[in-house]
Amino acid sequence: MKGTEGNGTPLAATAAPAVCELRALKKTYFKPDGSILVEALRNIDLVIPAGQYVAVMGPSGSGKSTLMNILGCLDQSTEGQYLLDGKDVSRLDDEELSRYRGQKIGFIFQAFNLISQLRVEENVEVPLFYQGFDRQERRRRAVAALQLVGLGDRLGHRPRELSGGQQQRAAIARALVTKPVILMADEPTGNLDSATGRAILTVFDDLHQAGMTIILVTHDESIAERCERVIRLRDGLIESDTMNAAASA
Repeated sequence: MKGTEGNGTPLAATAAPAVCELRALKKTYFKPDGSILVEALRNIDLVIPAGQYVAVMGPSGSGKSTLMNILGCLDQSTEGQYLLDGKDVSRLDDEELSRYRGQKIGFIFQAFNLISQLRVEENVEVPLFYQGFDRQERRRRAVAALQLVGLGDRLGHRPRELSGGQQQRAAIARALVTKPVILMADEPTGNLDSATGRAILTVFDDLHQAGMTIILVTHDESIAERCERVIRLRDGLIESDTMNAAASA
């Protein structure tokens, strides 16, 4: 289904370069005997330009988790192409895909996934360690990322000494520290109370205003309303693709 703006007109091509482009993308899961178990994604065409704030929604079994796994380079398509920041990653081997994913995508999870034994700045440094940055540069970038999300005064603390909202801010800093082209979040406020969740969403709003591309999975319509664009999936297809006039203003 073609995307539409809030007024029902087709989504116009944007001047911003595409950071994600799916071309006739399919994902099929097979039974051991080779027969089709499920067609999770069916002929998906999708372009996400740089700087856009996108919500992905859909009922259980709609294909949204599969779509996010492919966009996040955690899985690969059965057919079609995926261009991430201009590079076709559809057929990269596992090692190449892992390396490129670490360079281009920052992940934020509902469960925070912080390492309890490490101080907050050490948690934020972890992705840079795996990318081979030296200790001094890792620390410099980790501190800068923590300051960006309002945790500059929590250096030296371990996760258990932080509130839930502060732990999620630390997780956001960890996702930002590699300077990714896309920030991907899966129900990032799901483990937070409503007030703390709103504060975290304000961080996302600020990052979007600063030009970050954000793709967020949510079941919450009020969160989707904050996003610039809402993509709804059903039965492996894009059911609707709309722009939020209020969020874009």
